Amino acid sequence: MNKQELIDAVAAGAGVSKSEASKTVQALLVAITEAVSRGEAVQLVGFGAFTRGRRAARTGRSPTTGEEIAIAAADTVKFAAGKAF
Repeated sequence: MNKQELIDAVAAGAGVSKSEASKTVQALLVAITEAVSRGEAVQLVGFGAFTRGRRAARTGRSPTTGEEIAIAAADTVKFAAGKAF
């Protein structure tokens, strides 16, 4: 399912227009993104939780030359599915 299919499903399930469903889905995605970016966990009971994680710096290899390269630390997003999911 892509974003447009999700919007269509929300519109049909809630009995609202596609434009209203689109605004709702977009607002939800922005709220989740901003909260996780600030380091807050977003917990949706029965669905799951979005949290921010950290990937440590490490040494890797270039696939073309085989030379060792340094891979910088990075922030990641983690999702843990809820029991009902």
